[in-house]
Amino acid sequence: MARNAPHDPAMDGPLAVADDDAPRTRVEFPDNRLLIELCGGFDRNLAQVEGALGVQIARRGNVLTLHGDEDARARAAEALRALYRRLEAGRAVEPGDVLAALRFGAAPDEDAPRAGQLEMFAGGRMAIRTRKKAVEPRTPAQRAYVEALFEKELVFGLGPAGTGKTYLAVAAAAAMFLEGRVDRIVLSRPAVEAGERLGFLPGDMKEKVDPYMQPLYDALNDLIPARQVQRFIEEKRIEIAPLAFMRGRTLSNAFIVLDEAQNATEMQMKMFLTRLGEGARMAVTGDPGQVDLPRGVRSGLVAADRILRGVEGVGFVRFTSADVVRHPLVARILEAWDRDEPGADS
Repeated sequence: MARNAPHDPAMDGPLAVADDDAPRTRVEFPDNRLLIELCGGFDRNLAQVEGALGVQIARRGNVLTLHGDEDARARAAEALRALYRRLEAGRAVEPGDVLAALRFGAAPDEDAPRAGQLEMFAGGRMAIRTRKKAVEPRTPAQRAYVEALFEKELVFGLGPAGTGKTYLAVAAAAAMFLEGRVDRIVLSRPAVEAGERLGFLPGDMKEKVDPYMQPLYDALNDLIPARQVQRFIEEKRIEIAPLAFMRGRTLSNAFIVLDEAQNATEMQMKMFLTRLGEGARMAVTGDPGQVDLPRGVRSGLVAADRILRGVEGVGFVRFTSADVVRHPLVARILEAWDRDEPGADS
């Protein structure tokens, strides 16, 4: 729809006042430059709000006029104000931020008061700062997870793909390492094929295991300049290795991350958890619903969830499809898949 509509005198008025004689809500923003950033290139952020809530948004000057259902207009206005506050604080607005503002402004979590739903968008109260970027939690579960990573020595992040479990754990590791709170980072994964048989891979040991470790390299390179990552790896201050390489070691003054932990066996999980040394922290991430172990082999992540629940010093944070921040379609795919699982309707 055309966003720069002819001037309507009824649009003149105070901030975010609903017009009594028409189904519209007006939201005024003081800084037109920030409003342009709020709208996004080709108004993509406004289009995202329109598509998610079924409203129509017209822009004139520094005023956005929202048309549609009253509740949808209120939710859209709340999300737009929250995103504008991000811009006022000097932080960018990306599609994932729009998605989070819509989801958690429009559908409050049952365990959290509505007034605090969008606190993460106001003033940068929580951000993991690394050499290349500041990483902010976008959902209540992510916020609880980040708090646990900095407060507890052992944290389990459980839930589906795309919820930020691994990325936030690596970001916390990078931040603590760069601040000198730990001496090194150790990132690990079980070298288990995801439902495929890849055969014998060419090259030396590093070349054989690197394909399994690539998501960890990707996360690191997104947080720390690539040259520094390479130097830290050469100095053994950052180590990326398969889970099998952890046996027999004691990891002290390190931040250790085990990714895809659902593919660790029970014995491997016990072995890994007992590597925790003095001054170390550990994050274990995985999706108990995506186990790629051979039939009959029990997942160590499922066992740890059962055995360690309630143990002092151990934190568990659970994610759902509502916490997916990759792409809105990923959340819908996961929800559809869950509905199709045997016994989902029982």
